[in-house]
Amino acid sequence: MAVSSEYREFALEQLGRVTRVTWRRMFGAVGIYGDGLFFAIISDDTLYFKTDDETLTDFEGAGMEPFRPYGDERTMAYHAVPGEVLEDMERLGEWVERALAVARRAKRR
Repeated sequence: MAVSSEYREFALEQLGRVTRVTWRRMFGAVGIYGDGLFFAIISDDTLYFKTDDETLTDFEGAGMEPFRPYGDERTMAYHAVPGEVLEDMERLGEWVERALAVARRAKRR
């Protein structure tokens, strides 16, 4: 679950261009918050966004893998963000907003 400082700073800079984010270290990974909501994780120099039934098909359609924090088949409701999305501010803004919406829905439950 190591996260290099270079990747962390790159991902946070990109995210910061579309929304205000804060972060904290979590068990070797980095937890990312927007609007006070936990919506993303960086682990092994990969950015993952929170997903649910409404957004899962976008990630699966792009061939993105779920977050596997234990190194086995167990997953969490986060999926890797495609590299091209992280590089495209317009698309990144859309994907961030959807991940924040997932976090809002989860909080209401």
